[in-house]
Amino acid sequence: MAKEASNGDNHAASKPPPSPSPLRNSKFFQSNMRILVTGGAGFIGSHLVDKLMENEKNEVIVADNYFTGSKDNLRKWIGHPRFELIRHDVTESLLVEVDQIYHLACPASPIFYKYNPVKTIKTNVIGTLNMLGLAKRVGARILLTSTSEVYGDPLVHPQEESYWGNVNPIGVRSCYDEGKRVAETLMFDYHRQHGIEIRIARIFNTYGPRMNIDDGRVVSNFIAQAIRGEPLTVQAPGTQTRSFCYVSDMVDGLIRLMEGENTGPINIGNPGEFTMLELAETVKELINPEVEISMVENTPDDPRQRKPNITKAKELLGWEPKIKLRDGLPLMEEDFRTRLGVPLKK
Repeated sequence: MAKEASNGDNHAASKPPPSPSPLRNSKFFQSNMRILVTGGAGFIGSHLVDKLMENEKNEVIVADNYFTGSKDNLRKWIGHPRFELIRHDVTESLLVEVDQIYHLACPASPIFYKYNPVKTIKTNVIGTLNMLGLAKRVGARILLTSTSEVYGDPLVHPQEESYWGNVNPIGVRSCYDEGKRVAETLMFDYHRQHGIEIRIARIFNTYGPRMNIDDGRVVSNFIAQAIRGEPLTVQAPGTQTRSFCYVSDMVDGLIRLMEGENTGPINIGNPGEFTMLELAETVKELINPEVEISMVENTPDDPRQRKPNITKAKELLGWEPKIKLRDGLPLMEEDFRTRLGVPLKK
């Protein structure tokens, strides 16, 4: 029997993994890698699809219910012979033959998950159960995008994978925080009981083109406000910190985790830490020096500090972020200006 999971340590499953399709081992047939991306029409999901489609050996299937994602994010792949798009809610079972599953489906912004908290927790629990059931049936490797929110309002700084977190189980954010914690539990239970090959990424704040413009997350809020000439609304006291990872770095980390030999959980994020006031000042300087910064009331259970310890990602995946915040924000501004219809003044 394998040793029980010690948090964040790689360990063997108690059963051998199910066998994938016999075609994988055929001498005469070089089949493509069939990859399912749940939530693939979303912000991170669509960038992941772009990267996976660059490899001509990959066939990519996207399942998305468009609750927060958009078909527009995938428009360049629609009709491509190696690409398939299914309108599907992961709380219902899905029958497809695949080799890998990237399970990203879940609203990740407070505005969306607080709008329908029951749906959010169902997506995390029933959706993850369904995807694990699929992985078990077809012998697929499955990667869950968990979240830094599993650490709650952390009492340890920076957060490393062995930290168990400080989470309010009955708060307005719990549908997301606790939902992802249960999803991680399910992943490890299937791994130990059924030998499923699992990977868990704990992803920290990510930003870049295709973020929902009014999704309530701080980077998209500030950039949209700066472009519209509105005051940048900083939640009090403004000293709370976040770490921001550009989306191409995030996608690179997820693929490395999937292709590697470690179950995780592994933190994937940028350890560069900024207070909300520092972020607002940076956006103001880079995008619209004329806007004001105004302080607004904070939301309940807002974590005071958020910074990943990425030692494991560096050692086990050879991964660390490359793009600095000051370089990433202008790339996002261009996309937002196009969608808001506010061109840059010459």
